[in-house]
Amino acid sequence: MSRILLFNKPYGVICQFSRDGMHPTLADYIAVPEVYPAGRLDTDSEGLLLLTDDGKLQHRITDPKHKLPKTYLVQVDGIPTETALAQLRRGVPLNDGLTLPAEAELITEPTDLWPRTPPVRYRKAIPTSWIALTIREGRNRQVRRMTATVGFPTLRLIRWRIGEWALDGLQSGAWRDIPA
Repeated sequence: MSRILLFNKPYGVICQFSRDGMHPTLADYIAVPEVYPAGRLDTDSEGLLLLTDDGKLQHRITDPKHKLPKTYLVQVDGIPTETALAQLRRGVPLNDGLTLPAEAELITEPTDLWPRTPPVRYRKAIPTSWIALTIREGRNRQVRRMTATVGFPTLRLIRWRIGEWALDGLQSGAWRDIPA
């Protein structure tokens, strides 16, 4: 029987079990043998990370040809215009090519989020807002590059959903087993 863990990765944690001497790792949170991350999240990103002991499932989750949707809650500098959101929906030209079209919508600030340590910087003169962004590829720092390209740099990035799996009710640093 395959094993799948949902982990809410905190800010500053690296997506590996081996120590680098500078950052907390998955080993600081998960003492389950023989599970490996299916994909990665940057050190400065938070949220859903799937771990499994099933190599085929790990491949299906991470292989771009399966185009598994990944939904992010993104706090950005400023309030995106409909033009910027439409550009995200069409695809954004990045230095490594045009992104696939994304689902993008302006949302109200999520009320059930945990505080981030350290907190996001705030500037009195520039408001922040939140976008729900769903992509079907996973280039390096893609969401951050997309929002910056349309003029609204990312301040906080939380992966909320991967395919059928979501963070619902899972606090930062916590994990749970789910049926495979």
